[in-house]
Amino acid sequence: MPFSSKKIFKKFLKWRYQNISNKQFINIASTIIGLLAGLGAVILKNAVHLIQYLLEGEFIKEIHNGFYFIFPILGMFLVVLVLKYVVKKKVGHGIPSTLYAISKQKGMMPRHQMWASIFTAPLTVGFGGSVGLEGPTVATGAALGSNFARLFHLNQTTKTLLISAAAAGAMSSIFKAPIAAIVFAVEIFSLELTLASMIPLLLASITAVLTSFFFLGDDVLLHINIEDKFLLSDVFFYMSLGVFTALVSVYFSKVYFIIGDFFRKIDNPYKRLLIGGVVLGVVVYLIPPLFGEGYETINSILKGNVSSVISNNVFNYNSNNILVIMLFLVGIILFKIVATSVTFGAGGIGGIFAPTLFTGSVTGYLFAIFINYFDILGFQVSPINFAMVGMAGLMAGVLLAPLTAIFLIAEITGGYELFIPLMIVASISFIITKHFVPFNIYTAQLAKRGELITHDKDKNVLMFLDIEKIIETDFITTTVQKNLGELLKENVAKSSRNLYPVLDDKEHFLGIVLLDDIRSMMFNQEMYEKVKVTDVMKSAPEVIFDTDNSEKVMKKFKDSNAWNLPVVKNGKYVGFISKSKLLTAYRNKLIEVTS
Repeated sequence: MPFSSKKIFKKFLKWRYQNISNKQFINIASTIIGLLAGLGAVILKNAVHLIQYLLEGEFIKEIHNGFYFIFPILGMFLVVLVLKYVVKKKVGHGIPSTLYAISKQKGMMPRHQMWASIFTAPLTVGFGGSVGLEGPTVATGAALGSNFARLFHLNQTTKTLLISAAAAGAMSSIFKAPIAAIVFAVEIFSLELTLASMIPLLLASITAVLTSFFFLGDDVLLHINIEDKFLLSDVFFYMSLGVFTALVSVYFSKVYFIIGDFFRKIDNPYKRLLIGGVVLGVVVYLIPPLFGEGYETINSILKGNVSSVISNNVFNYNSNNILVIMLFLVGIILFKIVATSVTFGAGGIGGIFAPTLFTGSVTGYLFAIFINYFDILGFQVSPINFAMVGMAGLMAGVLLAPLTAIFLIAEITGGYELFIPLMIVASISFIITKHFVPFNIYTAQLAKRGELITHDKDKNVLMFLDIEKIIETDFITTTVQKNLGELLKENVAKSSRNLYPVLDDKEHFLGIVLLDDIRSMMFNQEMYEKVKVTDVMKSAPEVIFDTDNSEKVMKKFKDSNAWNLPVVKNGKYVGFISKSKLLTAYRNKLIEVTS
């Protein structure tokens, strides 16, 4: 920013502080961020449509359908090149990177996140990567919100609120579902729902959806006409669907984690690209409905036009045999999850919402035609209704976000008449999946490291604490070679502390000497030569700087009843953390977070 611009901006900040209250400014900022998030969603969506229009044009089709094997590999190769030569920085998966920024980076997201996904996500999805655009859209919006807050020197709590507002705006724009977007922000980002947070979320959400309507028209992602109403006699089948979607959700999550771990072990990005690209290319070539986001397939399912999905295969095989159709749908479910996981593992940038909706719609439809074919209990159910409700079941299970699933499916399909089945299926799927998969795809890695924000305010405050800032280093160290006389002369006489860390020659922590333990010998000079440091040294539980978070430190204080704990980094002594200082820092952070 040029010098003159800086002066003008400082004058504006001063004017803002004097004339606009913080609450008013947050509302204004939320509206602006909603607009920007909406524009980001529009750009991403149009970029994907442009790429797919070019790839699926008559020219390509006339050459050979085999190009659909090449497209995913080419798309991922372009993503790797863009990341290496244009972005030149790591681009994390949308929602996990946003959650990490909130929990461990005080709501500060890198500036390149504002535009990196706009270049990489369309290449991934447009060239056939079996993922969606929701995660990148949320990441783009959240980065805009974070950097907007940073520009205007807003505190961490306000940053978090604006990030959540931006995420709500992004979801609202891409799905045209403003209510579900607000629920999503509260449920996924563990935002405390108060009037102070509700208004910014509402403003961002409605601004973003209006932006989407302005640029993309009133067309919706999913088209459904509910012809069969909810009947009380269907409750048992919806409960059974909840169990079935839970099983598929567990399979989805387990496969995703296994494939993700496999690709993380491969250090070379080009090797990851080659393996993942070939696997994805083969799967998409054999099962074309797995190409890209898959909303066309979802809409075919919601219209009951399953034949168009079945016939879309490399062999042009079509069958009216219901058992063959069911078998093909099972294959689509199994391989869609593999294709999505491989896309992410190979380095693709995308979102998990679209694959979840895709899998859920096919799962629900499959379940319904299975019941109808075998005439279970003599009932016939609506495959279209079950396809719609199945999407909520998968979303509740895979994302562990039942409220978002219920409101999103009801809102984007207009299926409010099926609100009760949505609630039944989503709640059962969530409860069962949560038992087998405690953390969803977004939060699993963060939870392992203790960096996951939740609705538990105490845990969140502890997580927000910066351990490094409360480490005290004004302790005089000693060695095991010294005797009591040397300890008294070089440590006790010169230190205002009542404990002394014992180190070896390489500065590794060995233990502590407490003043209370040597007090009775301090004035007995006969003991000065006889007593060694090793005779009065005690062990103490160590705080590992790189791995122990504030919650673990607090637990070590509780288990040991100590008032000071030594901190070790890379095996070497760093300093001490005192319980009183940790509690003071906790109190100050609690005031900041709840202000």
